[in-house]
Amino acid sequence: MASRKTITFAIVHMLVAFGVVYLLTGSIALGSAVALVEPAVNTVAYFFHEKVWERWTRAQPTVPASCPADRMIAH
Repeated sequence: MASRKTITFAIVHMLVAFGVVYLLTGSIALGSAVALVEPAVNTVAYFFHEKVWERWTRAQPTVPASCPADRMIAH
């Protein structure tokens, strides 16, 4: 089921990209190019975003589950 959702979202993403560029420029060629290139670039950007996010969350101090948030006072 997830693969269908992924495919339909990719189609929606490309249609939105095409529509925005076409409305701004009136160019079917430019709209088509952006609709194909932008999702690919976005996928690469997402990959690196995930790597940075993972590194950042690992660097954060962990809070014990038994410690209520209202008792966490920075001194």
